[in-house]
Amino acid sequence: MEQQKLNPAIVYVLAIIGLLCCCIGGAGVFLAGPAFLIAQSGLKKASLNPEDYDQSSVKAMNTAKIVALVILIINVVYLIMTVYRIYTVGWDELMRQSQEMMEQWQQNQ
Repeated sequence: MEQQKLNPAIVYVLAIIGLLCCCIGGAGVFLAGPAFLIAQSGLKKASLNPEDYDQSSVKAMNTAKIVALVILIINVVYLIMTVYRIYTVGWDELMRQSQEMMEQWQQNQ
């Protein structure tokens, strides 16, 4: 019987896109979270029947799970910071600061 292989590519893709989306107020949580869950479920299946899975692919999936977890933590921290800033400073003040930064950037061009 041929051993099954876990494919960590989708986990890496979701996690990396989630890292890029962390700049949008921590929105990468919606990509890094499922990436972590996909890796976790794949590893759970592999742990139930370890003789059916290729061990190198299990190690690769474990690495992908760690990457997804780190990116998920980064996104959660950024999301908490964003919510805190909106709560303390206010949405209108944040938008005004953003507008000023855009105007300064355009003047420097």
